[in-house]
Amino acid sequence: MSTIARLSLAEYDRMIAAGVFDERDKRRLELIRGELREMTPPGPEHDDLIDLLGEWSHAVVRPDDVRVRVQNSVGLPSLESAPQPDVAWVVKRSYRHARPTATDVLLIIEVAQSSLAYDRGEKAGLYAEAGIADYWIVNDREQCVEVYREPEAGRYRSVQTFRGDQEVRPLALPDAALRPSMLWPPGDMANSEE
Repeated sequence: MSTIARLSLAEYDRMIAAGVFDERDKRRLELIRGELREMTPPGPEHDDLIDLLGEWSHAVVRPDDVRVRVQNSVGLPSLESAPQPDVAWVVKRSYRHARPTATDVLLIIEVAQSSLAYDRGEKAGLYAEAGIADYWIVNDREQCVEVYREPEAGRYRSVQTFRGDQEVRPLALPDAALRPSMLWPPGDMANSEE
C-alpha cells in the first residue's frame, strides 16, 4: 500500500462528490488516518474467499436486521478514516447519504494474504480504537480465521484463532457459525500472494 495524499474525511468526501476519482480508474483507494492509500489489487484466491464469505453472510443473517456490505467503506470520522473492509455486517438501514459508522458495525471481516501484517497491525488498531467489537481476519496464508474482540485503548484484548471444523460465531448473531473448512476444503492449496 502506498500513500497518495493526506486529507480529512470531509475533504475526501468532497472529492468523491466532485468526481475527482475517475470511475474508469480501477485503483482501490481507502482513507486511513488522513492518508489516501492505494490498496493492493486482489487476486483470484482473495476474490473467491470474499465470494464465499458473502454467500455465508447472506445465508445466515436476518435480512430485516443486518445489511451485508462487500468491499464498501465504513466511516470513522474521529479517526479521519474510511476503510473498505472486505465484508461488513451493519445495522439494516439506508446508507445512501452517509457511510455506516462504528456504532452501526456488527462485524468486520478482512481477507488477508499479502496484507496480513497490515490487517493484524494498523488495521486492527484502527478498528479497536473505533470500538469495533468483532473483527475477523480470514488468514489465507495459514488457512485460519483470527478473531479479535474486546477493544480497549486502541488494541484488542482477545485474539483467538480458529482452524478446520472449529466454529466461529459472530457476536451479533451467535446462532450462526462459520467453520474455516468451509473456506478451505481439505486438499485445497491456498497460500498464494495477492
